[in-house]
Amino acid sequence: MYGPQALLALNFLCDVNFWDLAKSSDPVTLGVMGTLGFASLLSWTIILAKMFSFRRARSSNRKFLRAFRKAPRLDAVAAASEQYRAAPLVGVFDFGYSEVCRQLSGHKRMANQTALERTLQLGISEEVTRLERNMNWLATCAAVCPFIGLFGTVLGIIDAFNQLGLSGSTSMRAVGPGIARALLATAMGLAAAIPAAVFYNYFGNAVKEIAARLEDFSLEFLNLAERNFES
Repeated sequence: MYGPQALLALNFLCDVNFWDLAKSSDPVTLGVMGTLGFASLLSWTIILAKMFSFRRARSSNRKFLRAFRKAPRLDAVAAASEQYRAAPLVGVFDFGYSEVCRQLSGHKRMANQTALERTLQLGISEEVTRLERNMNWLATCAAVCPFIGLFGTVLGIIDAFNQLGLSGSTSMRAVGPGIARALLATAMGLAAAIPAAVFYNYFGNAVKEIAARLEDFSLEFLNLAERNFES
């Protein structure tokens, strides 16, 4: 079921007591590990929240789009849109519908289609910005955490060799635990950075996909507005 490499890695993880290594680290290395632990916790909080948010947005988009395509008039869509507030398409629709209502307040038809197009683009920009919220943290974590871990490792190795010099011993048994504690900081940095990098790219592609849907929807909105209000 498992390959030899996987079994070796599993045995290694079982043999190493990471908690003991962390407890016996010096205060600076502990501070680095604590920073990385906090960064990892915050990243996973954002990742899980984003996964739920994108799943809900996609589902609401599909339901709203079906309702939009069935409705004969914009006012009927406006009445139904309250059920789908989680859909980014509803945000774009609200921008466009408010502009249509503003133009109709002084005329019986749409007087400025260019203004409506610009308003829809503003709605798309607003929704994309909302979808991208907190993603900059994932990018920062992916870029910075490995270096924070490396910083902790360098300090730990310096301390290990300093202790080696003070003890006068040249055996690996004397310096090994200190180097192991130092390398734990690098491992934690990678453990925090890799999921952040993976999900930043995943969410970036999801935002592009939804943004394309918003662009297509703006064209459908313009078509329905023209059929309803232009003579």
